[in-house]
Amino acid sequence: MKTLSITVCNCALLVRRRNSVGNRNRNRVNLSYISSSSSSAPTLICRSKSKSQTDSLRVLEWDKLCDVVASFARTSLGRQATKKKLWSLDQSFDESLKLLEETEAAIKMLEHGSFCLDLSSIQISLVELGIRNARRKMSLRAEQALEVASLLRFFENLQLDLKAAIKQDGDWYKRFMPISEMIMLPVINRSFIKLVEQVIDIDGKIKDSASSDLRLSRERVQTLERKLQQLLEAIVRSQKATESVMVVAEIDGRWCIQTSSSQLTSVDGLLLSSGSGGGTAAEPIAAVSMNDELQSARASVAKAEAEILSMLTAKMQMDLDQIEDVMRYSIKLDVINARATYSRAYGGAHPDIYLPPEDGVESESLSAGEQSLEKNFSGEESLPRKEWLLYLPRCYHPLLLHQHKKRIRKTQEAVKYHKTADTVSGAPPIPADFQISKGTRVLVITGPNTGGKTICLKSVGLAAMMAKSGLYVLSSESARLPWFDNIYADIGDEQSLLQSLSTFSGHLKQISEIISHSTSRSLVLLDEVGAGTNPLEGAALGMAILESFAESGSLLTMATTHHGELKMLKYSNSAFENACMEFDDLNLKPTFKILWGVPGRSNAINIAERLGLPCEIINSARELYGSASAEINEVILDMERYKQDYQRLLNESRRYIRISRELHENLLTAEKNINDHATKERLKMRQELIQAGSMARSTLRRTLQQFRVSAAQSSRTKEATQLQTQVKTTKDGDNATPSPSMVARRPISEDSAQKGNTKLPEVGDAVFVSSLGKKVTVLKVEQSKKEILVQVGIMKMKVKLTDVVA
Repeated sequence: MKTLSITVCNCALLVRRRNSVGNRNRNRVNLSYISSSSSSAPTLICRSKSKSQTDSLRVLEWDKLCDVVASFARTSLGRQATKKKLWSLDQSFDESLKLLEETEAAIKMLEHGSFCLDLSSIQISLVELGIRNARRKMSLRAEQALEVASLLRFFENLQLDLKAAIKQDGDWYKRFMPISEMIMLPVINRSFIKLVEQVIDIDGKIKDSASSDLRLSRERVQTLERKLQQLLEAIVRSQKATESVMVVAEIDGRWCIQTSSSQLTSVDGLLLSSGSGGGTAAEPIAAVSMNDELQSARASVAKAEAEILSMLTAKMQMDLDQIEDVMRYSIKLDVINARATYSRAYGGAHPDIYLPPEDGVESESLSAGEQSLEKNFSGEESLPRKEWLLYLPRCYHPLLLHQHKKRIRKTQEAVKYHKTADTVSGAPPIPADFQISKGTRVLVITGPNTGGKTICLKSVGLAAMMAKSGLYVLSSESARLPWFDNIYADIGDEQSLLQSLSTFSGHLKQISEIISHSTSRSLVLLDEVGAGTNPLEGAALGMAILESFAESGSLLTMATTHHGELKMLKYSNSAFENACMEFDDLNLKPTFKILWGVPGRSNAINIAERLGLPCEIINSARELYGSASAEINEVILDMERYKQDYQRLLNESRRYIRISRELHENLLTAEKNINDHATKERLKMRQELIQAGSMARSTLRRTLQQFRVSAAQSSRTKEATQLQTQVKTTKDGDNATPSPSMVARRPISEDSAQKGNTKLPEVGDAVFVSSLGKKVTVLKVEQSKKEILVQVGIMKMKVKLTDVVA
């Protein structure tokens, strides 16, 4: 029977793989899961599940968690699709990885802050109806066309936001994969959006400016209604003698006069109706023709509106496939956004899931991720390397955490509105650490009643289903667990009066179904295995069941029990592991914490003693219980203490390591800040020095230029004075010879220098420079450049030959 069930399961997995490969070649998204009508219960959606699977999901309360996650979807169709997709749990390993990638990408987009994945402003059901009408060649309604345009505009803005982010940093496209590809794939019909904006207002009504016929028809309707009101009001004012109250009203689209009494009025007209209150309504003869004309005008308005809607429908039909793709991608984005928003709101962590081998044989080598995980969580560096089959540190039960957050919100709202809260927030749920090493096939959890054993089973089962469905698990960042093909659970009271089954029989029937359907990749959760019958027989049956699962059953079986015999299986079979729920002996309360590798001990006699049971009864009970059992309890108690001390020291060491890492990061940050500051200061000083040098050179050039100008002016003034003096002394002689100074101070012209008429100055000569007004020493003559290099005091400078006076 079991071999047959495994073969069928493998065939189904093969079919799903082939389908998934075929679906990769299609660009369109398969939205067969979208239904226009709401499903009454998730169990009605997936009928292919076996009874054991359905019962397992029910006892684990997976349907309640599906409702919680679906509430984060922003559209009605998104909520239906989210609930259906989560409830199915038919994902392959590759599909689960892709779902987690989508959730991670959506979280990155939400954290980026530039993207809006909230579709709550769009009535997606109207979009679906509009597409359906267009597909059936039926005319759109105005509100449907408006919502279709709103959806296209939303997706267009999403594409623009993504392009803007990619423009800033090209790596964002890869970081947002596969959502970025999903966003950029559809083609948005911008012309349809503009057309809808032109003819339909924000309230979903067709604008008067949509067509001239519509505007004229509406103006005609308004004119006729105004004239009818004036006519009827005048008739009412003329009926002053009547005792009944008369008002102008519109009944069935026709304007009339309505009276408060049942007596016929003196108004000549047609009786339209008689109300239940005894009143009457009459349409005056004078208003009949105008009412008929009003009906005709309204028909013209309806005809003009129908023509506009037909035009919109025809425009939409041209790109109907593209619009339908946009709707499908929008619903899929809404589903992804629901998963991401839930994961962020409840502090979830991305789970590291892996595919276990089908034969259950684990590889001896460690991957890089496993080595990193081992290094972080092995506890001590000197311990041998250890591989984890399942590691969920600080794992919360999602429904308990949801209830706690719900109580907190109610309390905050009560305080906000100055009301007394009916319920207080209470203590938060206590997380549990799950660490199951590879090689362990069966985990036996013992502990007192109401100690949290069942909650632990449900927490692991829900975490496995959340990871498989693309949700973050409510654990710390190092969460790691295998991908399970199915999760089976036998939890709670399975008594059935209709089938005449006792509690014990109900459990056995469910376990039998689990054995026949489970595979080497299944997770099995058994609560109080072997309970409900004779303790000796129940213990023997429980041992046989667990040994069966350990040998050829599921990948991992977790069982809770009160039978002491089941705790001994670890010491005869390496596939078994023990764990117990911690109990506070002083306060006589469970702590809801798990002690790993330690079997649970009996606390009944000690609790009875602390509760004040007579000493004679306590002593007699201990004698009947036996000294050997008491010694075993003492050993277990010592083991619990050592385990608690070890855990306390381990937590302290982790805290110190975390603090040292934070200090190291702070030091690195401080060092980087100091280096950056020093670099900035050096650059700043360099810029200041460069700027100061530039200013100094500019000032020097300006001063030298001013000095040259002033020297030239003084030289010209001196020459002019000398010439005037010589003119006065030689005014009587026409043939007078010029003074030697005038001849000596004649400037050397360019032409004379080229012709050789005037001797060029030589190196070492003392010449007079007119622009400087003083004699200088020639250092170098550059005839080709018509310049000479001279020395003026301690300065060297170049002057033109034309400034040199011979």
